[in-house]
Amino acid sequence: MVAPTDNAPPDSAPPQDDLLWARSLHYSHSGSPGLVGISVGVRQGEILALTGPRGCGKTTLLRCLSGQLLPEQGEVWFNSVPVHTMGTAARERLRRDRFGWIGPEPQLLPELRVWENAALPLLMAGASHRSARHAACAWLDRLEIGGFARKRPGALTHAESQRVALARALVNEPAVVFADEPTAPLHRAERARLLRTLTTAARSHGITVLLATHDEETAAVADRHLALLDGRPAATAVAAGTGSASSETPEGQAACSLSA
Repeated sequence: MVAPTDNAPPDSAPPQDDLLWARSLHYSHSGSPGLVGISVGVRQGEILALTGPRGCGKTTLLRCLSGQLLPEQGEVWFNSVPVHTMGTAARERLRRDRFGWIGPEPQLLPELRVWENAALPLLMAGASHRSARHAACAWLDRLEIGGFARKRPGALTHAESQRVALARALVNEPAVVFADEPTAPLHRAERARLLRTLTTAARSHGITVLLATHDEETAAVADRHLALLDGRPAATAVAAGTGSASSETPEGQAACSLSA
């Protein structure tokens, strides 16, 4: 797959084989660059790891691609629809209906039971309690936590709560799951369990996964790696003198379908 070039006309249609595509994204945090001209494309069912040290722009890129943030410059397309021109309500519906999200913290609602937390995207979309509970419990069972379905989150360990968060991200069988350091707080065995479920779901349901991580073992499950540094592709940042090479951005990873 060839990355888009900066010579492409604004709002040009994305490549047909890319489910999610972005061109020349720029974003800043209180004047500090977060993303500097990043372009990326990812196909349906592909697992793409965004790698690099903390603060390199991984989370900002995920939030722009998922419609949580609007880039200051650049385009984001999902399934040939321009996300960057959508209004707030349309982007919220897109995230609810077509995207899943899991971060480093579970962020469960303590007043809801475990199955209700897992079923939340379906309940918010208007699904019946019966169908939402059935779907949520199926994912909870796959994550070996079905026995906690009627309990409150306070009865769970952090690792168990993170499994509920993964069930919530997968319950509506989204087109894309954005996983932002989902294994960072977990021990090795729990990390392996979470990644196994996520990758199995991606392969069996054709789900695209964007996995941000600074952990090499976690990144190893991906089909491709894109290394970031200082909000840029790692190779570009080093060449421009804005950063230095590190063990987390090995040579060769930065050249995969990413351009500035």
